[in-house]
Amino acid sequence: MPCDRMLIAYDGSENAKRAITYAGRFLSAEKAVVLTAWEPMVRQAARLSGLSGVMQPEWVPEDEIEDIAYRDARAVNAEGLHLAELAGLNAEARTEECSTTIWNAIVECADELDVDIIVAGTRGSTGLRALLRSSVADAVLRHCHRPVLLVPPGR
Repeated sequence: MPCDRMLIAYDGSENAKRAITYAGRFLSAEKAVVLTAWEPMVRQAARLSGLSGVMQPEWVPEDEIEDIAYRDARAVNAEGLHLAELAGLNAEARTEECSTTIWNAIVECADELDVDIIVAGTRGSTGLRALLRSSVADAVLRHCHRPVLLVPPGR
């Protein structure tokens, strides 16, 4: 019996592509929402300059100019939608601007859509590397109160 709705977190990585393939192979849903979360360039620049200790002057992009991060997110999302359709899923595209973290945008979207399951790929980091780099998939698993299918990277 298929679930009503699944959410597939898609960032364009090989691991995310693998997750879509496995979702199509093992899961059935009336609707699959392919989500690409993105962060505006102005926030990325502010965060990076803050990490370096450099004072960031106030920068306000022109309203008429589309944020390149949004444009890239839409292109990545279109690719994920295409892959989901090739995997046999009845899919729809969604991009979501994150105001805090990528994992939080995924969890909030899952709650808003009331999905039955979240699908995501993992980086497969272990040891010290896993301790130093937080994983979006791990944070989704820890903060979401829904079933989550995490697909590890291939060999």
